[in-house]
Amino acid sequence: MPSLTKKTIRGRPYYYLRECQRVDGKPKIIWQQYLGSPAELVQRLQRGAHRAVIREFGASAACLQIARQLELVALIDRIVPKRSGQGVSVGQYLLIAALNRCIAPRSKTQLSGWYEQTVLPRLLGVRAAQLTSQRFWDNMSRLDSQAIARIEAALVRAAVTEFSLDLRCLLFDATNFFTFVDSFNRRATLPQRGHSKEGRANLRIVGLALAVTADGEVPLFHHSYAGNQHDSTTFGEVLEDLTGRCRALAPGTSDVTLVFDKGNNSEDNLKSVARSGLHFVGSLVPTQHLKLLAIRRDQMRRLDQTQLPAVWSCRTEQKILGVSRTVLITFNRPLFTAQVKTLRREIAKRRRKLKAVQDALKRSAQRTQGQKPTMAGTQKRVAAILSGRHMKELFSASVKAAKGGRLSLRWRFKVKAWKTLQTTLLGKTILFTDRADWSDEQIVRSYRSQSHVEAAFRNMKDPHYLTFRPTYHWTDPMLRVHALYCVIALMITSLLRRQLAQAGIPLSLARMLEQLSGIREVSLLYQEADANSPRAQTILSDLDEEQQKILAALNLTPLRAA
Repeated sequence: MPSLTKKTIRGRPYYYLRECQRVDGKPKIIWQQYLGSPAELVQRLQRGAHRAVIREFGASAACLQIARQLELVALIDRIVPKRSGQGVSVGQYLLIAALNRCIAPRSKTQLSGWYEQTVLPRLLGVRAAQLTSQRFWDNMSRLDSQAIARIEAALVRAAVTEFSLDLRCLLFDATNFFTFVDSFNRRATLPQRGHSKEGRANLRIVGLALAVTADGEVPLFHHSYAGNQHDSTTFGEVLEDLTGRCRALAPGTSDVTLVFDKGNNSEDNLKSVARSGLHFVGSLVPTQHLKLLAIRRDQMRRLDQTQLPAVWSCRTEQKILGVSRTVLITFNRPLFTAQVKTLRREIAKRRRKLKAVQDALKRSAQRTQGQKPTMAGTQKRVAAILSGRHMKELFSASVKAAKGGRLSLRWRFKVKAWKTLQTTLLGKTILFTDRADWSDEQIVRSYRSQSHVEAAFRNMKDPHYLTFRPTYHWTDPMLRVHALYCVIALMITSLLRRQLAQAGIPLSLARMLEQLSGIREVSLLYQEADANSPRAQTILSDLDEEQQKILAALNLTPLRAA
């Protein structure tokens, strides 16, 4: 039976009708007919007294199926009921906004255009004309901070129950996103100037804290905060709410372990964690514990190679901020190799740059005309060259003035300091925990699971799927709503990816959404002479082997058109 096939040539889609059969046990194309681009295909079909409608099916249907399992719309509408006489509810608006973030992030003015190109109008019964930016934000104005917290708590409870999420290990971290909020906008206090983790120091940034499960990277808690606030301050602010969320999901919280990085450490925060009843695994700033760094690798034992290849550890008890904790000094050989390689590259760059400054000063001393370099300017240039991490430790440089105001630069590379750095700091991580009952392997593996929350942030910074940015919203309530539907989108896609992984189809989030988005629904409408309405025949676009497996694993057949 012939099937419709999409090919992308130089970034543009073209369609073919082809038929495949097995020849000598292998699939082979036995017949193929070129149909043209989507526009040409529609024109050709319309000339034949019928037309074709092509809509995105796979990603929309798969994400909607997860949202329905969570009963997302009903949960939200119970918390923020529909106004009398209103067409689209708050739950429906939030669902559509979250689905758009999952698949093809758009501004609210472009939302209806994207929506029309998917199968969602048929599946949701909401007309594209109802999705104006004004109507959306009119409805979102009903969501205050308390309503957002209640919505998230209800969705998290549904996710844990419906998908049997493992809550024994929770991962906390914070990041920030640049925005395009105007510098002179005083209505918004969340966007502030601060250290942008994306290198956009010229823009105002908004902070986002997340707690996700090690089981599938599913978000259980989020908090929006001012972009210039330190991570440890944020951790202290949200810890009580986060603990409350954990107690609601796992009564007793006696077996819940919270994993966080060294940026959240403070005496007050650690006391609060101890009072919360949660266990924890964290890391320490290595340079603040030089005696621990001095432990040599031959004083460590090699960990189980099946679980942690090329990792060594040394276990001890230390007082951390006044409380005795189990401390683990680890050495990771691949990390050591990567750090040495990176530093060697940076060292070579500094050598070249310092040599260039040195040569330039020599040339300037031989010139009789032109402006001479100044002491302050040269020192500033040398300081900029050595501004990288560890560079001041590894190089010594001094600018001297001779007779006649001639400047010279003397510098050297400290070989001994380089050897000391390799034997003490590089490749090492210092972990601490209250889980004295855990093995070294359990402690290291739980801390390594921190990569799951880091992966969640990377996904939210992907420009193609799930992206948090660009953010133009001009008030704090709008920014909080924006964060809510972005986190809901992360929850939906994480649960979807987890479902596929359990079915034996492990995919990155981007690859999963790319493959699903490539599954199209093609409706052929035939206008027969004796019929009042056109007859429709709906098929799916040609699927590759991976897409077929995904479709079968998700069982999306009930969402296809009849």
